[in-house]
Amino acid sequence: MTSDASPFHAAELALQERFGRRKVLTAPARRSIRDHLIPQHREFFPQLPFVVVGSIDAAGQPWASIVAGSPGFAYSPDPKHLRVEATPHPQDPLAANLALGAPLALLGIELPTRRRNRLNGTVETHDTRGWSVAVTQSYGNCPQYIQSRYLHWVERAPLPRAVKSNRLSDDDVSLITRADTFFIATSNPHREDGESYGADVSHRGGRPGFVRVDNDSTLTAPDFIGNFFFNTIGNLQVNPRAGLLFPDFVSGDVLLLSTRAGVIWEGDEVQSFSGAQRLLRFTVEGTVRLVGALPFRSDGSVGFAPELARTGIWGTI
Repeated sequence: MTSDASPFHAAELALQERFGRRKVLTAPARRSIRDHLIPQHREFFPQLPFVVVGSIDAAGQPWASIVAGSPGFAYSPDPKHLRVEATPHPQDPLAANLALGAPLALLGIELPTRRRNRLNGTVETHDTRGWSVAVTQSYGNCPQYIQSRYLHWVERAPLPRAVKSNRLSDDDVSLITRADTFFIATSNPHREDGESYGADVSHRGGRPGFVRVDNDSTLTAPDFIGNFFFNTIGNLQVNPRAGLLFPDFVSGDVLLLSTRAGVIWEGDEVQSFSGAQRLLRFTVEGTVRLVGALPFRSDGSVGFAPELARTGIWGTI
């Protein structure tokens, strides 16, 4: 990345300006957001049992997916590429979104240590064993709001059952209201330059139940203070579509949602949730539940992130 280039697109920059962070972030972002994987990140990905992937379908809808394998299944053959030797479930939208040249976002997250690294790029190769991503952006993220868990491997069905709907089921509501973690995929469909176009996927964490189920097609979640990059919300300003992923580390189920998202910037509802800077409201348009799809489980023990001490639960307004 050249010294005068910005890794952010116009909507991200506008939000950074709105909250007085644009000048503060300019120099650090140019140093830390790279067009290649540094040695530390190249060593990190092979340690992981899963990666979270953001992709975009033919209709422009982002989806968040999880791809798992024995540590070493994701590795970097050189600083400009990441290879993933695993294939998604055929009913996971990612399976159809791995077209050559398609934008992808990957989030590597190590739950026991709360480490995470992000990678954005494009599909360069795709075969029966997996796929490779050409890196356009790579950077580390802080450990905020990540819950610590230890996972153990289990046997799973060769092809886990998939259940699709356009509304949340009772089982879906139960999973969401117990969740302390979800992932959100967004996209910027406008090609301003080679760096800013494409997909993004981010982590969100909170106390169990921090995502409120308003009805069978609407969710509300707090947005806590972060790094002020505004990657997710910046994308939502230009494209309100979002893909959500709720993993159940105890049962092994994975819930994928396609949604329309809006930002609630202020008001009584924001004030009712301690620690919320703003709220994200999601209208669910489609669901895919992959039953028992994860090849690992948690025993239910959770080390909650220390940042949760300054957050609350849903209040009454």
